[in-house]
Amino acid sequence: MSNIVVFGAGGTAGSRIAAEAVGRGHRVTAAVRRPEATSYLPPAVTVVTGDATSERSVRELAPDTDAMVVAIGGGEHDLWLDAARNLVGALGGMPAAPRIIHVGGGSTLLTAKGTRYLDEPDFPEEYRDAALGQADALDFYRSSADGVTWTYVSPPPLEFHPGERTGHYRTGGDQPVTDHEGRSVLSYEDLAVAIVDEIEQPRHENARFTAAY
Repeated sequence: MSNIVVFGAGGTAGSRIAAEAVGRGHRVTAAVRRPEATSYLPPAVTVVTGDATSERSVRELAPDTDAMVVAIGGGEHDLWLDAARNLVGALGGMPAAPRIIHVGGGSTLLTAKGTRYLDEPDFPEEYRDAALGQADALDFYRSSADGVTWTYVSPPPLEFHPGERTGHYRTGGDQPVTDHEGRSVLSYEDLAVAIVDEIEQPRHENARFTAAY
């Protein structure tokens, strides 16, 4: 059993990750900015006020924690990079520091041409700022995350929606996992399965992975 903190547990991804983890018997703390808005989480989840961009918040929650999941959302470019910098700064060099599991964007994955999906001409402009922030966070982990153990998780770039928990998925690296029709599809529920599997049996330490059917 692990002690897991989920930042952003009130959101679409974070709530499913928290539920999946507590359903497997892990101790889960939901760190959210508005605890009163998380009544739908399982009763076994401990809800506290927390912020992934606050050094004090991260340090207070770090002791005896095995993994900190960053599943925050929002449209601001700097949010994801600020969270990554803060977690690395707060946890770097800390004895027995928790592992960072950062849920990032699928638009940072690479197309068959080797370019990022977010750089494609038809990428929706309204999502570009957030996508660039997620890309900056990934670049930061890869270049500057000394002293911590991290994993960056990208869902499929297009077909990623709430749905069924099947418990089945395949993983890849910097390019989407596709089926025989070239589609990359995954539910939020099975992304949560993949993330908790990674916490239980680490396979992508200090690396990015993606998952799909």
